Amino acid sequence: MTTVLSADWVLPVEDPSIPQGRLAAPIRDGAVAFEDGRIAAVGPAAELGWGTRYEGAAIVPGLVNAHTHLEYAVYGGFGDGLPFDRWIATHMQRKALLGFDDHLAIARFGAVENLRSGVTTVGDASYSGAAALAAAELGLRATVYLEVFGSDPDAARARFAALSETARPALSERVRLGASPHAPYTTSMDVYAAMAELGLPLMTHLAENREERQWLVDGSGPWAESRGKHLLPPIGTTGIRALARRGLLSPNLAAVHCVDVDVEEGQGLLVDSGTGIVHCPRSNGYLGSGVADFFTLYDHGNRIGIGTDSPNSAGDFDMFAELRTSLILSRAQTRDPESSFSAEDILMLATLGGARALNLDAEIGSIVPGKRADLAVIALADTALHPWDNPASAVVLGGSPEHVQATLVGGEIRYEKGNGEWQRHRSAAVDARRRMLAGASAAPPGSASSP
Repeated sequence: MTTVLSADWVLPVEDPSIPQGRLAAPIRDGAVAFEDGRIAAVGPAAELGWGTRYEGAAIVPGLVNAHTHLEYAVYGGFGDGLPFDRWIATHMQRKALLGFDDHLAIARFGAVENLRSGVTTVGDASYSGAAALAAAELGLRATVYLEVFGSDPDAARARFAALSETARPALSERVRLGASPHAPYTTSMDVYAAMAELGLPLMTHLAENREERQWLVDGSGPWAESRGKHLLPPIGTTGIRALARRGLLSPNLAAVHCVDVDVEEGQGLLVDSGTGIVHCPRSNGYLGSGVADFFTLYDHGNRIGIGTDSPNSAGDFDMFAELRTSLILSRAQTRDPESSFSAEDILMLATLGGARALNLDAEIGSIVPGKRADLAVIALADTALHPWDNPASAVVLGGSPEHVQATLVGGEIRYEKGNGEWQRHRSAAVDARRRMLAGASAAPPGSASSP
């Protein structure tokens, strides 16, 4: 059975008939037809039929939140304003107070929050494996990268195997498994190599700030004064160069942050290896990590997507806030809006760009016949951007979770404005946050050993 949705505008993002890098033109009074979970046609509603009509709205590809931590959905504000090393220690202490049921309750809320923000796919770095179960239950498309830490490859393999058993019941064509060696300062190159041998998608936090570079190169900088159990010894070079020397940079790897990247790394090692990059501007800003020059990275051919990171470092999973921050920072860096990213470019990075960074662009990221029917309906009739001038600008500048009318994954509505799912999951997650706060006030400073 064919289903048709129509709206004031359809923004396909990609048109296979034009060269890559050029965006598809928006379709006024457009429609999308889909059947069996895949897009059958896109074009004018006058030709495809009006179907279910959304007035004052745009239909866009489902947003791809290319780096999340669903299990930290209620960690917002923990350690706010602290230096990075003390911030992550606070995060570890709070997390250690929870059990698996708490992780699952929080991850469910995180999945709903993403769907409520028009997100249909996440690249999630998962500490407990609960993110896989939550994504499967709520209908969110996900690559769940199970996190490993430490210097011992055998211990990392054992941890990964245990987490895999937790996640295995959730795996399907929609929820797939990956591995996440956490970062070069918490994970040895031998552990990175062990995870690469699994042949699964990989994700890592990389080049997040200058303190990381200082510590890894020669053990200097602020981290030398407050070294915790979660830091491995210096390795004499940067994380990007260490991975490159071991042949561990590859198209199978998504490198998150890449704030402190020099010319050889960003315009040579990363792009030449095909490594994906995930830009998280709000997290980078809140933590004082800096501003990634992602415009230059993109301009030199890197595959770049956008992610919110976790509410512990960005406040929430609001992808529209992330898009606006990306747009603002890119224009502030170039000091010329005409030579920087346009709103259309940013929408592309949040959809097809994220899909490319996660190696999912053959299936998702644009409204193209044959791809999965992952769609978001954004209603902007009650904003200052309506009536429409430029629909992509309206979506990027005026979009918010409150304006998402519906989010569809594989042609099925997984979020619809006004349903009660959001509040139910929020209540359970908030209870877990209360337990963290109560436990933190009653216990001495931390005993956790991994981020």
